[in-house]
Amino acid sequence: MEENSLIYGLELQARALTPQYGESNDVCFFIATNSLKPTNQLHLLQYDEEQGTIQSKIFEHALGEVWKLNSCPHDARLLASVYNVQKGAQVLSQAALLTLPEDDPNASDNEPLKSEYIPWAKVEVLDTASLGDRVKTIEFHPSQEQTIACVAGNKLAIMQRAESATRVVAEASSNSSGAKSVSSFTSGKWSHHHQGHQFVVLHDSSVRAYDVRDSQHCAWSIDDAHGQLVRDLDCNPNKQCHLVTGGDDGCLKVWDCRMVKAPVFERSDHSHWLWSVRFNTFHDQLILSSSSDCKVLLTCAGSVSSEAVPSDVSEASAQERHKVLSDGLLQTFDQHEDSVYCAEWSNVDPWIFASLSYDGRVIISKVPKQYKYQIIF
Repeated sequence: MEENSLIYGLELQARALTPQYGESNDVCFFIATNSLKPTNQLHLLQYDEEQGTIQSKIFEHALGEVWKLNSCPHDARLLASVYNVQKGAQVLSQAALLTLPEDDPNASDNEPLKSEYIPWAKVEVLDTASLGDRVKTIEFHPSQEQTIACVAGNKLAIMQRAESATRVVAEASSNSSGAKSVSSFTSGKWSHHHQGHQFVVLHDSSVRAYDVRDSQHCAWSIDDAHGQLVRDLDCNPNKQCHLVTGGDDGCLKVWDCRMVKAPVFERSDHSHWLWSVRFNTFHDQLILSSSSDCKVLLTCAGSVSSEAVPSDVSEASAQERHKVLSDGLLQTFDQHEDSVYCAEWSNVDPWIFASLSYDGRVIISKVPKQYKYQIIF
């Protein structure tokens, strides 16, 4: 057992995990099940480091099996779910915005629930019919509360949330930049920079950024970023133009979108597909990755991080900065026994992260103290 790791088990298979971004005090994660059985579930986990415990609240996800979850950074009670529904012989991917109920200050902890599940305050199924039947992800804008992006099929739609509905205001198709094929986008994310106008999508083995003010405008692209399909990306919140990608070639790559001929950092420590790559938002030299090889890896890319000391910085001011670890693999977390589809940093504590494998095992782990202390002191 790794240092102070905690395991939380689900009865059903699962592949969706996200931190509760709107929560600023407690370490909380949402997880959702991916089962063909009638009742899927969504669990809100709260980790208490002092007690070494996990408290959970369980909600019913009656819409269908969940493939992707994202939580809203502006509202702790709001999250987006992408799920499958069966209509006749067809399986469609749809999306909904889910709102948690407000905490009742008068409710007793010992009061029995009227149902096995806590009811939602609101469930709003998004109208994505015009985008096709393969919704991949719903992404909340990092600074504009009413703006969300929907990646579906070969389209990117920017939606403005009104009081009662959501409408499409811009689209970008994968064939709009002159590509011959119209195969689907895989996923996408907002850039934390560029005044919030850029959205980055994954398309086959390539990465593209669109300026959402002009649906035909591809701001930049990295063709053949990986030898095979690109599965996931994350934009460095602390260093403009830097992003990390992971793909079916088992490689983790950090890119500077101003110099796209080659990655600025690359590792191939996984032995199978990468499903998840994440920068630590506090110390972006730390990168978390998860894979079908049943492992979660902690990697250091200190030389290309925002914490790297520029050559023109004086020795005195360099000592005031956080220490930068040596590049390379720091730690392998191998407590999972199935494909690890998600690994996410806590948005509250820079040293805590959660990982989720397909068998429903959630593990909350910590960065080993030796690396934590090397960075801090």
